[in-house]
Amino acid sequence: MLFPWLFSAQADLTEISKNDPLFVFDIRYATTDNFLNERLYDCAKCYLLPEVAEALTNAAYFFCDRGYAIKLFDCYRPLSVQKKMWEKMPNRIYVANPAQGSMHNRAAAVDLTLVDLYGNELDMGSGYDFFGRASHTDNYDFSEEILQNRKLLREGMETFGFSIIQSEWWHFNFYGLGRPPLLDVDFHCEE
Repeated sequence: MLFPWLFSAQADLTEISKNDPLFVFDIRYATTDNFLNERLYDCAKCYLLPEVAEALTNAAYFFCDRGYAIKLFDCYRPLSVQKKMWEKMPNRIYVANPAQGSMHNRAAAVDLTLVDLYGNELDMGSGYDFFGRASHTDNYDFSEEILQNRKLLREGMETFGFSIIQSEWWHFNFYGLGRPPLLDVDFHCEE
């Protein structure tokens, strides 16, 4: 076995429901509208470890009280998908090497943004999965509005145990569980 520490049995994951008004879904890897221009998921689902899902829901209430909703781009990502991404873009700044895995592969990371009451995304200075300096969290060469939008997103998520990474304003890891095992379980898609 290539990854002997890989947990591939049925995982105890919580699904964030598409019917939950706290969230807007735009799971890009279930479409071709992503940096690979390829459909990587069989369906648009958001699975997370239960503690991560609870923290995300708490963050969603925090943003809702301020007039925003969370728009989800990606949640749990099977390790097999991580391998495909790495094959096409072996750049560890933007894509985790599957040999170590990503917190997405551990069901403990989310890619997201905020939308207003009309579903309009707040301007964060770059689009989701834009791989360049405009996405970096240490880039302050933006308007005050963009800087405030990023600050709101970051501070709201940090309040509930998430931390951001330097290269992607949209990516948040939940470290309250340490480093859970890597997962490679399929999504439960309805036919």
